[in-house]
Amino acid sequence: MGTTQLDTVPEPKYWHLKTVLSDALDSEFAVGEILPNERELAARFGVARATLRQALEQLELEGRLQRRRGVGTTVAPPRVGVAVGARAHSWDDTDEAAWQPVDSVEAAPPAAIARLLDIQPGTPVHTVRRTRVSYGQPIAAELLYVPAASVPGLAAVDTPPGAARARAVLGELRRVELEGREQSVELGSARADDAKRLDRLPGAPVLLVTTRCTAAGRTVAVAVATYRADTCRLTFGDGADMVLAG
Repeated sequence: MGTTQLDTVPEPKYWHLKTVLSDALDSEFAVGEILPNERELAARFGVARATLRQALEQLELEGRLQRRRGVGTTVAPPRVGVAVGARAHSWDDTDEAAWQPVDSVEAAPPAAIARLLDIQPGTPVHTVRRTRVSYGQPIAAELLYVPAASVPGLAAVDTPPGAARARAVLGELRRVELEGREQSVELGSARADDAKRLDRLPGAPVLLVTTRCTAAGRTVAVAVATYRADTCRLTFGDGADMVLAG
């Protein structure tokens, strides 16, 4: 990567630097290759390290770079297209590309989730934790909130806590004939527990997908899925398969 004069460009320095770095990633670096350290890059481009960090953060947000613990900043592989439609977001855990149950507890959901479920704040619900894996790598973590009224048969099911309990909740949900799903997507930052499960640093950019499932005119479940923004491109067609995004 050669030195570039940035002082005369009208756009912010970090944005122009991001473009220059992006071109270099395409022409000079291979997927997985470690970038020079910040001191070297800042000196090479004649910018302050704060400007460099802004450019690197933007490239990470766009999925061009990955920050890996104990390794440094590496060139990211192409993003994986992940289907998040009704077919992909099911209660079935038999597909290896689907959600894998981790555990289930009874706890009061956040206030925003309680409003979506139309329950009183502080009311305990079944909270199922699931992980989605692609090609052996975790790409998403989910919290699924299910009121007791949505799975009345669960009271007769005697299962220990953990993955077995999660499967029992999901099994009862499969008995519900859903009328529809509403989904919303927003950009967020990884919380410490999600970051650990997704092998990311706390605060790393993530995509938050909230799915509200309805049946018989009421909300029967709400799922909040946290996807890795650096590796995932979300597709909403129910028939879409997982493909590499160029």
